Amino acid sequence: MTDLLSPDAFFAASSVDPAVHALRPDYRALLVIIDGIDQHSSAGLTAADELIAQAEAYAKELLAGSPVDELPHIAAWRDAYRAFGAKPQRTRNSLEALTRRAEQGLPRVNALTDIYNAISVLCQIPFGGEDYARYQGPARLVRATGDEDFATTVNGEPTIEHPESGEVVWTDDAGVTCRRWNWRQGPRTALREDSTSALFILDALDPVTDAELHAAADALVDALSALGEDVRATSRLLSRA
Repeated sequence: MTDLLSPDAFFAASSVDPAVHALRPDYRALLVIIDGIDQHSSAGLTAADELIAQAEAYAKELLAGSPVDELPHIAAWRDAYRAFGAKPQRTRNSLEALTRRAEQGLPRVNALTDIYNAISVLCQIPFGGEDYARYQGPARLVRATGDEDFATTVNGEPTIEHPESGEVVWTDDAGVTCRRWNWRQGPRTALREDSTSALFILDALDPVTDAELHAAADALVDALSALGEDVRATSRLLSRA
């Protein structure tokens, strides 16, 4: 494993490839690093329970008024998936998958994951959450060549897959960390019960504004402040501009 980068060095080296912005010039990624996390905090577990309940109720409200694929940001992500050849009805972006599932009940994983899943639904913005200590090098969003390694599991067994050529993927120095923009994250950098630092990636397309993107990050940081007295956050916005 490479030495862990400081947040400033990580942000400075992270990037979105111009080929991705050629697909969607309106795309922005807000990277947020949070450390000092204690997932066993009783206040944090209570916060997760409350946020999950709010997100489930909000999803029911949204879907009572509109089909899920017509919700504005979900519709934008469906278009983005089509732009690189993915079929959104088969590989749903994370926001759509969570919003659909929230109506019947969100999954419970761990305090970190439960909190960011809930805020993703509440803010209608896709979130990715990674164990920052397990990340190797900076985050890069690129269009895959098809040769990159994606370490995952199939039927409970570790395996290496490869993205399709032209697929939009997040990578670090060790390989792909998330396929199809925000479809499926790999287990190598997944958040665990003992994770004390996390990298969150918030994905935005029009009609979501920068102000709404930053508000979602603020909601995340505020919620995670319940997971310990020493929680600290830093962030950087990656955009075409």
